[in-house]
Amino acid sequence: MQRRQFIQAAGAAALGALAGPALAGAAPAVRITLPSPGSAGSAWRALIERHGLNTDPSLSLNWVTADPGKMQVQLSAGSLDVGVFGAVGLATLANRGSDIVLFGPALNNHGRWLVRGDSPFRKPADLLGKTIATTDESSETYQQARIAASLIGIDLKKDVKVIHGSPTANLALFERGDVDAIITLEPTATRVVARGAREIARVADIWKQATGQHEDPILLGLAANRAWYEANRATAAKLVALLQRVNGLVRREPASLLAIASQIGLKPDETKAAGLLPSRLAPAYATRWDESVFAVIDKQVEVAAKLGVIDRVPSRKLYVGAGAA
Repeated sequence: MQRRQFIQAAGAAALGALAGPALAGAAPAVRITLPSPGSAGSAWRALIERHGLNTDPSLSLNWVTADPGKMQVQLSAGSLDVGVFGAVGLATLANRGSDIVLFGPALNNHGRWLVRGDSPFRKPADLLGKTIATTDESSETYQQARIAASLIGIDLKKDVKVIHGSPTANLALFERGDVDAIITLEPTATRVVARGAREIARVADIWKQATGQHEDPILLGLAANRAWYEANRATAAKLVALLQRVNGLVRREPASLLAIASQIGLKPDETKAAGLLPSRLAPAYATRWDESVFAVIDKQVEVAAKLGVIDRVPSRKLYVGAGAA
């Protein structure tokens, strides 16, 4: 009997050792959105793991495949702790009562205006009256492109014909010649340029030229329900620091993208596109989360309200952290 009790006790001790931190009250893994290949954010997990950037044993990440169209539901349902949102989309939700907040940097705007290599168009203004393909009308990619264009006198709702669709469908329309231009994100834009398309504008450059700012505007920030953020401030701060490390790595060492080209959606034979990634994609990775970023978010929301993209400027700020209330 004593032998049996000893074996049971030893087994329980072994299980306890395996469970370890969980039984000791360690914070559970953060369920964070896993961007799909073909998006700039898909580089995060690959780079973090490849370079061992998560050096904090108390910060455990559970990468969850998240549909951008369902992210609010996933956050609200508790199946996702941390997602990514842009200012315009979040403002829309805030006006409907959502309490999701931005708390750290994710990606700067990396939208591109592209035409075919033999196109006569040289700048966005040349496309007045023409046809452009881009993402869904409610997507942050389109909304921020519309905001930036409005600052230089182009109304994408009135001055051009816009066809909204999936990136794959838009690319097919573009390559068949059914549309005159495409507005798309990286790394798709780089893949198209490598095939002979010509870039005529960056959404970030249009924004900077119109506002006099020197930094690319934020496209997406880390987002969570305020209740989760308030209950997990220390974890949120560690997550922000981790994203700043991985994004900072790309900004300092753009060539780090070459080793993970396949993991962000490039095919093995797309060597030309892969070679273009370091110079074209690195600026997309945001590292700042301060008053200058908050001013950009406020400006994006202000212009969106003036354009009628959102009903009104939300009564609350959309961001927290780094001294923001």
